[in-house]
Amino acid sequence: MTVLLWIVAASFVGGVLSVLCAALFALNARAHWVNALVSYAIGALLGAVFLDILPEAMELSSSAAAVSGTVLVGILLFFTLEKLLLWRHCHHDHCEVHEPHEHDVSRRSGTMIMVGDTFHNFVDGIIIAAAFLTDVNLGIVTALAIIAHEIPQEVGDFMILLHSGYSKAQALLLNLVSSLATLVGGVLAYYALQSMQSYVPTLLALAAASMIYVAVADLIPGLHKRTRLNDTIQQVLLIVAGVGSIFLVNLVVGV
Repeated sequence: MTVLLWIVAASFVGGVLSVLCAALFALNARAHWVNALVSYAIGALLGAVFLDILPEAMELSSSAAAVSGTVLVGILLFFTLEKLLLWRHCHHDHCEVHEPHEHDVSRRSGTMIMVGDTFHNFVDGIIIAAAFLTDVNLGIVTALAIIAHEIPQEVGDFMILLHSGYSKAQALLLNLVSSLATLVGGVLAYYALQSMQSYVPTLLALAAASMIYVAVADLIPGLHKRTRLNDTIQQVLLIVAGVGSIFLVNLVVGV
């Protein structure tokens, strides 16, 4: 299978799969499943970053300092974007958009969430394309890590849309349409990066920054809201499972 077909398959299947899984959780109110998935997603994201993406970026780049500097700039960039509401993640039922007094959120709020999520999905497509253009095995690992964190994010999007007055069918349709931005980003990046291979290490470093930011700034704070010993043990085990799954995928695909 060609690299372009890998990118198309990973972008399309990954986007649709994450939306359908999120719909299963959100529309059936399986909140405890989502909490577990968040912990697993943290491990998958960090595992992909430190076991695959950063080592590959440093190998392709002539300067390790340039790669680490790009990661630093990327983290600051994503913080700024989130502050500007262009990049918004919500992975649990107790964030500011899910508080009881927000049940009358307007449709405009739901539309803004979809705009931000579409931009996010477009960037995910670029990240997937850059990884596959570097190595197919790296692309597979990166796509799996992105899917892992997309599901809890999509659950948050479903809840926001439902609270904003959209029907279940409308929420599902909007999320599916938004997920196609991953495919668009992946295909456009494939053709653009074909002639700009020198930019791939930078894009991989930015991909690592985005995953670190999502894991550390968006997902981990939510885990601290559950302070019981049993919850903590479960969270640690699931994070380790997420890292372990990336390690096992590496063994299987031979990265």
